[in-house]
Amino acid sequence: MVQNRRQWLLDLLAADLANTPASMVALVCERCVLEVSVSGAGATVLSHLPVFGGGGEAQPSRGLVYSTNVVSAGLEDLQLTVGEGPCLDAFASGGPVLVADLAAERTRWPAFTPAACELGAAAVFSFPLQIGVARLGSLDLYRDVPGPLTRLELADALILSDVATDGVVADLDGHSTEDVSWLADPHLQVHQAAGMVQVQLGVSTDLALLRMRGYAFTRGMTLAEVAGQVVARSLRFSHDMDGQ
Repeated sequence: MVQNRRQWLLDLLAADLANTPASMVALVCERCVLEVSVSGAGATVLSHLPVFGGGGEAQPSRGLVYSTNVVSAGLEDLQLTVGEGPCLDAFASGGPVLVADLAAERTRWPAFTPAACELGAAAVFSFPLQIGVARLGSLDLYRDVPGPLTRLELADALILSDVATDGVVADLDGHSTEDVSWLADPHLQVHQAAGMVQVQLGVSTDLALLRMRGYAFTRGMTLAEVAGQVVARSLRFSHDMDGQ
């Protein structure tokens, strides 16, 4: 049954590729919307560059590979800004994170959940992209109404996450998994900006990133937007800045 389902999905993806040449990761995301009955999907590659979360713990840095709509892209931006969410949990645990009613998860992700609900997500499902114990990223799905995945939808999502993993490996050909500089993603500016803020404030990298996150959160900006301003030198951090 599973093998037949996998082959059926592979045949669909092969037809998609013939009709619309694109990366396999992009095709998988689009196919998830059709076969898993979700509102949007996104795929992210994660690396182990020194980005730190609110508790000072090292977190993977991310580069968005593909998203099917603006809400999916917004959810990835949000997780980078607040440093929590299903993508990071899936990457850390190596297993799926399945949340059928996001509004009920306010204690689990106190910063992510209310903002994600405001973006339009009512349920979220994240699947690690991994080969054995090596984790490369995540496949992230959302619904605009609450509700769990059916057994068939879950099986399809797991199969499609495996295919997406193969697609990421193909895209990573010639690149180290520690190097996400090949991704055309504004999140990469965060690392440069954090280093600049570190120098401006004379603090550690983790505290510099916390200051950037606080600035972004209190002003309704994404962390990527703040980083862009820092790198462009239109924003400079100081110890007497308001709201810090």
